[in-house]
Amino acid sequence: MNMYLNNNWAVIIPMANEELDFEPFIQLLQNVLDKLACGTVYFIVDDVSKDNTLKLCKELSESDARFITVYSPENRNVVDAYMKGYRVAYDNNHTLIIEMDAGLSHDPRALPMFIRVLNEGNECAFGSRFINGGSTADSAFNRKFLSKVGTQLSNMLLGTSMNDMTSGYQGFNKNVVEQFIKYPLKSKAHFYQTEIRYLLRKKRYMEVPIHYRAPSASVSKKAITNSISTLWYYFIQRLKGNSHIIN
Repeated sequence: MNMYLNNNWAVIIPMANEELDFEPFIQLLQNVLDKLACGTVYFIVDDVSKDNTLKLCKELSESDARFITVYSPENRNVVDAYMKGYRVAYDNNHTLIIEMDAGLSHDPRALPMFIRVLNEGNECAFGSRFINGGSTADSAFNRKFLSKVGTQLSNMLLGTSMNDMTSGYQGFNKNVVEQFIKYPLKSKAHFYQTEIRYLLRKKRYMEVPIHYRAPSASVSKKAITNSISTLWYYFIQRLKGNSHIIN
């Protein structure tokens, strides 16, 4: 008997240039799905991917019905990829929707914890590297520094109190997804996770310990610029008394 109350859950995973880590990542993911005896995985692939990722995803979808490949060439940035995944999962009536990164950055073996937290009455489950049980590995100093300073700065300027404001491993109940897929997000890069956590700070949430591995030491200047401008926008709006929130 499955230990989880709500088995109608899905994972959305943007996939770009994942050919090298595809097989080990999929093996871990399939093992988790086998143990839980449930779950659907949506791969979101766009034209940013220049290797055989799309082909590998389609071949897997043909051999394993639990994996669905969504080709989305209209995506302009990574936020579009995440939102495309959420919309597809929402339209397919999944009641719990979790996002994660590929390339073994996020460990699929943490998925049962996210499902359990969402089944315990929480509307949001936010992955955290900076609580007991969480960690980072194979991450360059500058990536760790940006993550920790980003969390501290966001909490200070936005009035939040989470231990990790920049992690991309997170899950939501369907009603929450319905609300934020309609929201005009300002982020164009990975700061969107911080923006989401700020907008959902009044929801019932719990932080879930995760182990994170950063495959790249670099962060693009464009992503950093967008992060600063988005953070500054919400800070100024907060000073003006315009406390953005998704109820």
